[in-house]
Amino acid sequence: MNVLSRRVRRAAVLSAVCIVLCAPSALSAPLLPSPPVAALAYTVTVNEPSGAPGYVYYSNGVSAAALVPGVAQALAPLPAVAAANIVLDKAGHEVWRYTPPPGQDVSNFRTQTYQGKRVLTWWQGSTVAGHGSGADYIADEHGNIIEKISAPGISGSDVHEFRLTEDGRALITSYEEVSADLTAIGGPKDAKMFDTVASVVDVASKRVLLRWSAAEHVPLTDSTEPGLLPGASTYDPFHMNSIALDPHGDLVISLRNTSTVYDVDIETGEINWQLGGKRSSFALEPGVEFAFQHDAEFADPTTLRLFDNNSSGRTTLGLSDVQWIRLDVDAGRASLLRKQVHPANLTAYAMGNAQTLPNGNTLVGWGSAAHISEFTPSGQLVYDAALPLGTYRAYLSEWAPSA
Repeated sequence: MNVLSRRVRRAAVLSAVCIVLCAPSALSAPLLPSPPVAALAYTVTVNEPSGAPGYVYYSNGVSAAALVPGVAQALAPLPAVAAANIVLDKAGHEVWRYTPPPGQDVSNFRTQTYQGKRVLTWWQGSTVAGHGSGADYIADEHGNIIEKISAPGISGSDVHEFRLTEDGRALITSYEEVSADLTAIGGPKDAKMFDTVASVVDVASKRVLLRWSAAEHVPLTDSTEPGLLPGASTYDPFHMNSIALDPHGDLVISLRNTSTVYDVDIETGEINWQLGGKRSSFALEPGVEFAFQHDAEFADPTTLRLFDNNSSGRTTLGLSDVQWIRLDVDAGRASLLRKQVHPANLTAYAMGNAQTLPNGNTLVGWGSAAHISEFTPSGQLVYDAALPLGTYRAYLSEWAPSA
């Protein structure tokens, strides 16, 4: 197939994606999410000198469209969207790539630190019904795999989180299908649902230090999306998508389908507080509104930062943004410090993250909206790239892997 033919085919797929996403029956509100394809190739549109130096890390593949029926199947045959972990310089030139074995996806590709050394980490496996079944990998600076970790359970590690702590632990998500009585949310009495689990694992010994089940701690009635995922036969009332540590060493857990962020005692598993959703522990001051969020973590000891999707694909409430929320735990009040939207008014129905950079700027992966951007603290756009398919998360690192 020549270059022109490939471009025509990709353009046709982009049109098909738009049709699927923009069909009136696909949404319960008139607002529409942005399509998961933004360019035929990684295309840099803004690259100001005031941006942070470094290399862009992201994962390519069909998982960005996993929640939308028909889109993943339409995109899968195209070479431009083959599953891969990719590193580029900020001009958009590829400097490193990892391609998994045929039939496997990769996601959540980034640099981290393990045993005092800088490493590459990612998830690898199969993507089903909006989550993953596989394992987490740690590789050295050359891409040689040195550790493979799987969360306890039949399905292994999920795609959403693999975060290393300074003391050698890993924070890992996993999904398990369980029997459940769903009459409390209008479902059948004898049904199947996905429990979603946060595990804390000692990487060196593979010992599980904590296993926190959402089903054991969060009422089904807290779900803001009680329906089935598109194309699935199992309810997903919680949908965990990030785990981080709070300033005290406890867990910060984001559940997309309750539109809530939870602070969980890492020793007992008890919920210390919850932000947003139906039973917030905080009085929310003007501007603190988010839904179907991703990547909740502390930017400083009193400020929680999250990626507010504001859309589930079925329900779209407004534009996506990054929010910095000041938490006064003693007073039980949450106030908005700042909010960042994309100049193109993007709405990501899935995925997304934000990263604080050493120069104070913020890198934002716009998830299914298929952009990667960098903003100054005042909100100036200093870097922007359009992607051939959305990416779960994006990161900037000052170093790149070597051969």
